[in-house]
Amino acid sequence: CRCCHICKLPGRVMGIRALRFLLVVILVLLLVAGALNTLLPNVKEDKMLMLRRDLKSQGKSAQDSFTLIMQTYNRTDLLLRILNHYQAVPHLHKVIVVWNNIGEKGPDELWNSLGPHPVPVIFKQQTANRMRNRLQVFPELETSAVLMVDDDTLISAQDLVFAFSVWQQFPDQIVGFVPRKHVSTASGVYSYGGFELQTSSLGNGDQYSMVLIGASFFNSKYLELFQKQPAAVHALIDETQNCDDIAMNFIIAKHIGKTSGVFVKPVLMSNMEKESNSGYSGMWHRAEHFLQRSYCINKLVSIYDSMPLKYSNIMISQFGFPFANHKSKM
Repeated sequence: CRCCHICKLPGRVMGIRALRFLLVVILVLLLVAGALNTLLPNVKEDKMLMLRRDLKSQGKSAQDSFTLIMQTYNRTDLLLRILNHYQAVPHLHKVIVVWNNIGEKGPDELWNSLGPHPVPVIFKQQTANRMRNRLQVFPELETSAVLMVDDDTLISAQDLVFAFSVWQQFPDQIVGFVPRKHVSTASGVYSYGGFELQTSSLGNGDQYSMVLIGASFFNSKYLELFQKQPAAVHALIDETQNCDDIAMNFIIAKHIGKTSGVFVKPVLMSNMEKESNSGYSGMWHRAEHFLQRSYCINKLVSIYDSMPLKYSNIMISQFGFPFANHKSKM
């Protein structure tokens, strides 16, 4: 019997050793867990950190981002496609859609059903179909920078990021992709056109005196300045349903005393008008379009009693230094 008791001793010794080892492992795990707990923030601290990051990012986004303003009329199918494209553009803070389809409900529900969307889109119902509706001082506008784009224009994200960086260097001017110019005839009457419009007074090289706002960045303060213009300016725009972009160039050139805009050469910008099922064509197709815009220039000169527009031949490109004498038509 004594022999049997002695034979069981080695097993009991092994069991004690295993138990001691297990206790050591558990103790080590407890110590490691305690150390990690002291290093990691608790849930309340983590929520506070997230809140601080959100507040910081919101403050930064308003300073280092822009708001897209797009006016639309009778192109809902194309509008949704274009809005989807601009959702992926860096630095975009918010989209304001100026809904000029009077009496027709905006596509808010349809757009939201296609979400969620990273950038909020606000549809602003209008009471009258006016060209100058897009130049209102919108209460939803929180950024200094405005990107204004026509509802049939698609600009690449790369072009927009580059142009925004240029605008940050020239925040008091229009920075955009479509230049135009005015010329004076021998009789003192002004005409409107593009680079191909020639005049002997310009000498060698092509120049521009306007940058159209339908594909451009400008400071939101100019929306307020536009609203304060003489009633005759607003009446001219309503009469022609045109020329609000020319008026903005006049206003800015007069305000800053230099060229109203800076031309940035786009790499990829296209007109999507033919992609719409509405059949609605833009104003620039009308036979009287250029004559009407020449008429507007002369009327604005009369209203302001001066010609504030100044010429520039600077073109800024992503793939080289600014240069002049740009020969291609736009």
